[in-house]
Amino acid sequence: MAASDIVVIMDFDKTIIECDSDNWVVDELGVTRLFNQLLPTMPLNSLMDTMMKELHAQGTTIDDIVAVLKRTPIHPRIIQAIKSANELGCDLKIVSDANVFFIETILEHHGLRGCFSEIDTNPSFIDEEGRLRIFPLHDFSRHPHGCHHPCPPNMCKGIVIERIQASLSAMGEKKTVIYMGDGLGDFCPSLKLGDGDYMLPRKDFPVWDLICKNRKQIKAEVCEWSNGEEFEHVLLHLITKISFEKTQHC
Repeated sequence: MAASDIVVIMDFDKTIIECDSDNWVVDELGVTRLFNQLLPTMPLNSLMDTMMKELHAQGTTIDDIVAVLKRTPIHPRIIQAIKSANELGCDLKIVSDANVFFIETILEHHGLRGCFSEIDTNPSFIDEEGRLRIFPLHDFSRHPHGCHHPCPPNMCKGIVIERIQASLSAMGEKKTVIYMGDGLGDFCPSLKLGDGDYMLPRKDFPVWDLICKNRKQIKAEVCEWSNGEEFEHVLLHLITKISFEKTQHC
């Protein structure tokens, strides 16, 4: 099946789900004021670990956090699009600045975890005290990633994409990459895509604005989308188009 030659890489916040998962949890659990007070003082990734400590001290349990995550807004057409792409044989991956616990909890709730072969995000775990700990993917205090694009200190998605591309090359098969994202951190990986790949930015979101201003730097074909219906239509249309072209070249 030609779709097996397609790798679909998705951001998570405001791409798969309709909001920022960090902000959603903070707001729903009533600690927005403290979050906003501390935001100027530390990187977001470190701040979320601090917020989990504060919530634990207030008596918030992991079950409370899970209940909030299960209410995270996600468009039903995006759920269906992910399931359809997986059923067609695409290799689906997530590259996100959220964290493992948030992402996997939401995906499992919607029956989507098994659709993804890989999740590259900030590590997290529940410690012996029952507190959720969140850490950076890249240890910026010891080994800064050094990217000059608008990547947060804890994660350069461009580096992650290069690693995925290297892994695909090592397999000796030519794969077409489709990348979907919305934020500033999704600009760097868009620069790593080549001719024959596709960049799907969410229209009128930060990455869309950056791509519009730097269009000549993008080698991939750009196809925008705005909402859940367009997410599904654009993604599945591209998968069909690429699959057909690959069968014609066989």
